[in-house]
Amino acid sequence: MAIATKTQYWTSRMNGTNPASLGGTFNDSWTVSGSGGAASGEYWRITSNGYWYQTPTTSDYTIVAALKFPNTGALPSNGTVLMRLDNADYRVEVRAKGNSSTLDLVGATTVTTPDLDLAMADDNPVAVILRLTLDASGNAKLYMREIIEDDDGATHYLSVTGSSGSGKDARWGNSSGTVDWGSVYFTNAGAFSPDELLTSDFAQDVLARMGLGIVEQIKNSTRMYLKTQVDNSSIIYGYDLSMDMLNRLSPPTVHVMVKDLGSPEFESLGGAKITQNYDVMIFVTTKGTNYENAYRLGLNIIGEIFDELYTNTGVEGTTDSIISYLAEFSPRMDNDDFVCVHRMELTYMRRIDMRHR
Repeated sequence: MAIATKTQYWTSRMNGTNPASLGGTFNDSWTVSGSGGAASGEYWRITSNGYWYQTPTTSDYTIVAALKFPNTGALPSNGTVLMRLDNADYRVEVRAKGNSSTLDLVGATTVTTPDLDLAMADDNPVAVILRLTLDASGNAKLYMREIIEDDDGATHYLSVTGSSGSGKDARWGNSSGTVDWGSVYFTNAGAFSPDELLTSDFAQDVLARMGLGIVEQIKNSTRMYLKTQVDNSSIIYGYDLSMDMLNRLSPPTVHVMVKDLGSPEFESLGGAKITQNYDVMIFVTTKGTNYENAYRLGLNIIGEIFDELYTNTGVEGTTDSIISYLAEFSPRMDNDDFVCVHRMELTYMRRIDMRHR
């Protein structure tokens, strides 16, 4: 998939309350099959027999759940379905294994998760967050704790092809054991990774739609220098701007970072829609023994970035606009300088719908 647009959002958000009567706007409730469970503190507890389901009309889904097994004497039995997505052509399920450590992702094949501490027995435990996705082609993924890559850069999610589907269905719950469900979010708008649709709408607007959206726009540019002189792997979001991280990439590199944002005014009573200003910083790093060449290369790259963003982003006059920018260029100040870093800051003004929360 791609980053979720402003019309693609969580269509259902359950945070430990009755799934049959969810509050808020743009928040579809669930239909029960079985006993359904009951509130237990800030969790929705299902004991032995209860599933909640929706019948989507689309074919690409994402469901995210924060859950725990509160009673090691009443674990879901091996094979118990915890989450299911079925688009009529393909089906994928997350199933219990009869223990408090691992789960199975089941499609046409079966793969097993690493240790998840579902019983929260470790020091300083937290509930496990699982994200299950299924697209129209049958590609299914299970992300654990919203992590895409681990500390070593290795893939941290499981993948299978879905088995044969039987009818459109999205459901969660358990037919055995006791499970506490802290939150369950669902969307029928696509199969989204943790970088493409975040659970917080605030974070989605800042990181995904703005920061990562700009990274994606620059990577997809067909302009000369961006296409031929900068490798896509060197165009990244600036999560880590330490020297150790910067030294891992070979110049030229492009780092994008949302520095801050603010809301100068609320445009409707109750704040249903607000205007937000985003300050986006872009760093272009080049290197060379001939500083003039490095300087010129960096200027061409940052110039193409400006042209790309100015013509293709912030062009919806009443809801999304670039309202200012500032560029700073890096002359050589010392004989030992071989690295040139040009910097640009753009301010976007966007009108945000606050009702998807």
